[in-house]
Amino acid sequence: MDIGLVYHPDYLKHHAGEHHPECPSRLEAVMQALETSGHTQHLIALEGHHDAASWAATVHDLRHIRLVQAASARGRAALDPDTIVCSDSYPVALKAVAGTLAAADAVLQGQVSQVFCAVRPPGHHATSQRPMGFCLFNNVAILARYLQKHHGLDNILIIDWDVHHGNGTQAIFDDDPSVLYFSVHQYPFYPGTGAATETGRGRGQGFTMNVPLPAGSGDDTYITVFEQQLLPRALAYRPDCVLISAGFDAHYADPLAHMQVTEEGYRRLTQVVKEIAATCSQHRLISVLEGGYNLEALGRSVQAHVEELQGPS
Repeated sequence: MDIGLVYHPDYLKHHAGEHHPECPSRLEAVMQALETSGHTQHLIALEGHHDAASWAATVHDLRHIRLVQAASARGRAALDPDTIVCSDSYPVALKAVAGTLAAADAVLQGQVSQVFCAVRPPGHHATSQRPMGFCLFNNVAILARYLQKHHGLDNILIIDWDVHHGNGTQAIFDDDPSVLYFSVHQYPFYPGTGAATETGRGRGQGFTMNVPLPAGSGDDTYITVFEQQLLPRALAYRPDCVLISAGFDAHYADPLAHMQVTEEGYRRLTQVVKEIAATCSQHRLISVLEGGYNLEALGRSVQAHVEELQGPS
């Protein structure tokens, strides 16, 4: 199967400030790991040219979008203590959204089966009304709506294995049974959400699945969760496309968390998700980068993830 890669050097232009953990070096480490291992030679490069602001408005209030635009236009501004923008942040964030939409087009048009989106800034903490937690626009949430509204898909599965709970993604789809949101994360931890009792509301009751884990959890625990909890629920749901909020900050070397996942752990998680995509969605799988703040560990983990995407299903 052909695998796509979304990357653009403009993604490096978003600067949250000196010593901020969400820095351009993260993406440089990812691309260096993929290039030195030879993987980029076998990936199909994809680039988006979509009206990303319009598609962002399917998920975010216009006030949210205008806030990011105005703050970026001022040159540097703090949207919260963790979320800082510079003059390039607004166009870069839209370019990241456009990249994920290009991934959707490539998958649905049969150009590739699966895509890894090496984009930044990340997105899963951004709610419909506010940026937060390093995130400006919710890349995966916008992508899910694009798949539904533009490509006519019905059910989308979002698997979030970032070490921090994706509160924004959960809130956006909380009452929506057309999106099954699954998150495994350190708990209690930032942003304070993601208890097992949070299972959706209204028509979306039962379509949010949180698996909070204690600090120190490693490969065996994560793999058991994926095999025994995610896999049967996903196979019963039968999504038309599978999305991953692919944060790699549950790695044992990550400075912002306290988990013990290894590169081989991420490889096995990828295998489980590929099994879901192969069984339910004609292999359609789009992985979007979220967290990961130890540069070497991030590069190695993404390399293992992409190697597994490229391997046989």
